[in-house]
Amino acid sequence: MTESSPSQTSSNQSPNRTVRTGPRELWSMDSQLKDIQPGSGVVIHLEKAWGGFRRCWLKMFRRGYVARMAACRKGDFNPCPHEVLDPRDLKFYRNQGGWYWDLKDDPFAWRDQLPFARVGLAELFLMCGTAIVATAGFGWLASQSDGMMRIVAILLAVTAAVIGGLIAWFFRNPTRVSPPEPGLVVSPADGKIVDIEDIAFDDYIGGPAKKIGIFLSIFNVHINRAPIAGRVVGLRYRPGKYLNALRPESARENEQLAVMMEENQAPFRGMVVRQITGAIARRIVCWLKPGDELSRGEQFGMIKLGSRTELVLPAEEGLEIRVRLGDKVIAGTSVLAAYATGK
Repeated sequence: MTESSPSQTSSNQSPNRTVRTGPRELWSMDSQLKDIQPGSGVVIHLEKAWGGFRRCWLKMFRRGYVARMAACRKGDFNPCPHEVLDPRDLKFYRNQGGWYWDLKDDPFAWRDQLPFARVGLAELFLMCGTAIVATAGFGWLASQSDGMMRIVAILLAVTAAVIGGLIAWFFRNPTRVSPPEPGLVVSPADGKIVDIEDIAFDDYIGGPAKKIGIFLSIFNVHINRAPIAGRVVGLRYRPGKYLNALRPESARENEQLAVMMEENQAPFRGMVVRQITGAIARRIVCWLKPGDELSRGEQFGMIKLGSRTELVLPAEEGLEIRVRLGDKVIAGTSVLAAYATGK
């Protein structure tokens, strides 16, 4: 892979180490990333179909609103394969650049403040709605029955209610505050540390690296967050299998999306956050594009329903790994590693 021009790197005393004196060149967008959920899925197709119906309704009955939205829209091209009437139409294509609205002009920005992941609201509505209907249905059946049928109906109603609660719990999006001290690398995901591995040479980092693997169960928050304050250099998507994310081979064989980042100031350390699907989680979501700037702990995507996240960071003098196998970590707040200041 080509990372940067020769003028931006120089050799250190160690032949395995690359010293960077400037930021990397941005990669072109991975041609496989047509939207923010490259693995597709039933719900995303339903949402897109609903969007077509909504746009027809807006053009017929809310022409003034459409005109107001067009007047405050910014950007130089339509990144979507359909008309864009308001910010909702950009939901799945925000990683393509182009048109956008400022927050003050976005009537739907409040959805980002909900305690649930905005990119999972459709799944939350459909699955929790189904669970509520099932609970009510079985509850009614229990009230109309007796004997064994009543017991079975009650058990089914309770099961449906528990499933609905677990789904709502899965899509929760709690507020996180990242530590401000320099040199810290925070966890990109909630979960359990299942892998800490030495890498002799990583192409992107340009030298030896450490890989930290995090397993996310269905009970963890599944929002991914930036481990450092920095810039997105590129993204690489790879289709694959859906092995259990606890198995080490899942990191090699499962569907995954790698986000290549670098610090926004010298020494411009590169890091890779890899979103990996699991046996249940089969939907990676990432709304980043090359050139995006992220603050430490800022949200950039999620993996729906149980998965694995990996962080690859430079192994250099002054690096202190602050977690051990089996530790539980929290995205955006738990410190995985620290670099000596000035290194």
